[in-house]
Amino acid sequence: MRITDCRRWARASNACPLLFGDKQGYHRPTMTPSRHRYPLDVPHVLGMILAGGEGRRLGPLTADRAKAAISFGGRYRLIDIVLSNFVNSGIVRIKILTQYKSASLEEHVARAWRMSAILDNFIETIPAQQRTGKSWFKGSVDAVYQTQHVISDEAPDIVCVFGSDHVYKMDLRQMLAEHLDVGADCTVAAIPIAREKARAFGCVTFDDHGSVTGFVEKPENPPPIPSQPHLSLVSMGNYVFNATALLEELELDSRNPFSTHDFGRDLIPAMHIAGRKMHVYDFTHNRIPGESEHERGYWLDVGTVDSYWAAHMDLVSIHPHLNLYNPRWPIRTAGSHDPPPKFVFRDEASARVGIATDSLVSGGSIISGGRIHKCVLGRRVRINSFSEVEESILFDEVSVGRYARIRRAIVEKGVQIPPGVEIGLDLESDKRKFHVSAGGVVVVPKNAVFSKG
Repeated sequence: MRITDCRRWARASNACPLLFGDKQGYHRPTMTPSRHRYPLDVPHVLGMILAGGEGRRLGPLTADRAKAAISFGGRYRLIDIVLSNFVNSGIVRIKILTQYKSASLEEHVARAWRMSAILDNFIETIPAQQRTGKSWFKGSVDAVYQTQHVISDEAPDIVCVFGSDHVYKMDLRQMLAEHLDVGADCTVAAIPIAREKARAFGCVTFDDHGSVTGFVEKPENPPPIPSQPHLSLVSMGNYVFNATALLEELELDSRNPFSTHDFGRDLIPAMHIAGRKMHVYDFTHNRIPGESEHERGYWLDVGTVDSYWAAHMDLVSIHPHLNLYNPRWPIRTAGSHDPPPKFVFRDEASARVGIATDSLVSGGSIISGGRIHKCVLGRRVRINSFSEVEESILFDEVSVGRYARIRRAIVEKGVQIPPGVEIGLDLESDKRKFHVSAGGVVVVPKNAVFSKG
């Protein structure tokens, strides 16, 4: 990875400052901004991916697995997206911090993401181990603090701390180049979104040089971008740190009794207050080789059932924002020995036609005389005769019985839907049996029981 070969993409606009104050009773030492020099073209970069989240807002989808292990796009897991961004950017020394119901996530990473040991490359999971006391990870900052030994052991110049539950493509080399060019202690990736939606995120303000002037977590009144007052600049939860500065800040946060040990709520604002050199990277300027202008700058937080469903409906659109078919920036995952999908029966007179339109169908699936439209099917799914499925996501090994009708639903792995069942057509009835999101998406959990008739 040649940092000096990366073009500078960042642009900045004026922004109004925000004021931060220490919580009463806690006096934080003032830190002098550090200045790092890198005599080599290629600094040593370590990736740390936060994948311990429970994902409660996803309802039954995280009942048996970590959020980062949820299926995405039929054949991928959410963790594959951030890992693909790292690997495609040439960052191949990565630690994944896990905690909540991490078995399937750890198995997937171990089987799908094997790196060459002879080149000292690795992608490895680190479960919570209570290394600093008798407690599990108490937040994202505490997760990195409790596993800081991997930073000390690896001795990197730069540490990239990224989340694992967002859908986007990003060339990290461009963000790294800007971080090094401006000499920042921390660079925060950010994206402009509508102000009414910004309340759910950390908001950043910055000056005309791209320096952070304020940071506030989930404000009631998000600060506008002066040149675009209907928008606010929000943090993507992706950070680039100078390793020395990060280790110092982790230690300070661990001693702060008022900290909730969260990057956006605690550590990033604390670094700003202390006078660290904080820079904001505008993600909308990031270019991916082989991608169109329509696809540039797409980022989606899939932390709710509705946003997760919406991300899949984008995938099956004619011109999706997330392009799975770009060979120059692939989303990588484990290979499989499943055969190609199969479509059988063309008895149009009796409406027994195996057909899929505007859909993604994974290997081993059979559309046997049924119809699907705007659907994403996992591996080894079977759609039986005369059934109709629309705007739905079916996980691996789902079977849909004859004459069944499904609309706007997410069906969990291995569910066997009996003949004639209707899902998504009567939400009041569905609410008595399944989880129904605020947007009307029905989630059918594992081991779902269907009443006869």
